[in-house]
Amino acid sequence: MEKGSLFCALSDSELAVQVDWIKRVNIIKDVAHALAYMHHDCSPPIVHRDISSNNILLNSELEGFVADFGAARLLDTDSSNQTVIAGTLGYIAPELAYNMIVTEKCDVYSFGVVALETIGGKHPGDLLSSLNYSTSCGTTLENILDKRLPYPTDRSTEKEIVRVCNVAVACIRTDPKCWPTMIEVSRELSC
Repeated sequence: MEKGSLFCALSDSELAVQVDWIKRVNIIKDVAHALAYMHHDCSPPIVHRDISSNNILLNSELEGFVADFGAARLLDTDSSNQTVIAGTLGYIAPELAYNMIVTEKCDVYSFGVVALETIGGKHPGDLLSSLNYSTSCGTTLENILDKRLPYPTDRSTEKEIVRVCNVAVACIRTDPKCWPTMIEVSRELSC
């Protein structure tokens, strides 16, 4: 695609500034809608298993598209769906890497990481641990946002970013049973 991967766009200082807050929120929505479709509208459901910023491609309008289905699996309702670890380190849910069972939840955690990366401009790394394991979230929006972009002054844009951050944090909670489905994520981001 014309603009390459989301990872490349966020890594390139010039291009990263072109991907303003509204475009970043829309890219996250694009990915959420695609995953919701794969998980809830396809029969059998498709689990991508390698959602990362390298596998989100951007067109000339900076719309996001899920790519690289090499690790994808069709979920079989008559099977245990056991597998070997697949995905990109840093995007794989730690809890799911141990039990080796493929579910839609594999993509939910990865989506949360990508959403935080898109808002922050880089892989959230240590932020994942602090958001995941702290009992009171002392992390402010200013600590999460990409410093290369000006702080959003438009109230509606700020609300959209907060909504994305809240959804992303819900996707990386410690207990996978508490994670939303991608249809819930997609609906929440469409409000």
